[in-house]
Amino acid sequence: MNFFDVKGINAIEPGNKIDGFFLVKSIEVKTASNNKNYLDIMLSDKTGDINAKLWDMGPYEETSYETGCIVKVRALVSTWKNTAQLKIEKMRQAVEDDGVSIEQFVAAAPYEAEHMYGIISGYVDNISSNDIRGIVKLIMDKKRERLMYYPAAKSNHHAIRSGLLYHIMTMLSAAEKLMEIYTFLNSDLLYAGVVLHDICKVDEMDSNEIGMVSEYTVEGKLLGHIIQGIKEVESAAAEIGAPKETAMLLEHMILSHHFEAEYGSPKKPLIPEAEMLHYLDIMDARMYDFKKAVDDTQEGEFSQRVWSLDGRSVYRYNF
Repeated sequence: MNFFDVKGINAIEPGNKIDGFFLVKSIEVKTASNNKNYLDIMLSDKTGDINAKLWDMGPYEETSYETGCIVKVRALVSTWKNTAQLKIEKMRQAVEDDGVSIEQFVAAAPYEAEHMYGIISGYVDNISSNDIRGIVKLIMDKKRERLMYYPAAKSNHHAIRSGLLYHIMTMLSAAEKLMEIYTFLNSDLLYAGVVLHDICKVDEMDSNEIGMVSEYTVEGKLLGHIIQGIKEVESAAAEIGAPKETAMLLEHMILSHHFEAEYGSPKKPLIPEAEMLHYLDIMDARMYDFKKAVDDTQEGEFSQRVWSLDGRSVYRYNF
């Protein structure tokens, strides 16, 4: 069987042997059932991610690679639980003569971060309540630097560079359109809720500047972005002297946006703006995952199972 140069992770098919360059998204030494160590690696490029295993690991390889480095891989493409996986035969770090750069491998939002931040700021500037606008601006300004590159998740929806800004921006646009129908909704609360609902993911996750999350922070593991967000609102409200009820309503928006306790929300939405925020969040996340699955699939075929969509396979129609 011949090796072929892979054009992208989304083009990898089981049964092939491939040569290619990839970004190491995560890497971990694990122990197999035979008590031998192996490398469990998540490889990435602009088209997606793929898990890889280096079973025959030499003693030097445990410390030769790290998250964020580029590697050249020769591997056999197999499947595990109906998902493509690489069995690595050879791997080395990329060198200057290879002519590859990290920008070639980083999946990023389709708009520049500064552009998205500006659009989001425009919505915030249009919030009529001085107190709500003041709380949101204070929190945004505090987290601006990290918002420029943070993803919205470690994996699944918007797990790309500047993905958190992209998620917020598209949700704001959808909220604006839906409020043309549901005119009784309070735009100040809804816009603020959209901006703030996930903003503390920059504190929950540890991301480098290329938008790759290596781990969750200690505070992220112990509290999570929902509780962290509530703390931020409480602190910002106290700083600007906002009324208690204003802060409480914003906190409720954050607290309830996951809807179910098993997903981190001990309270379900009790105001219509919080209910809308929940469905905007779900809709935007799922549409992102649907689009990614469609983009990674040939016309007339089904995608690999998408676990964030309850394990469904997405069909790409051919018209």
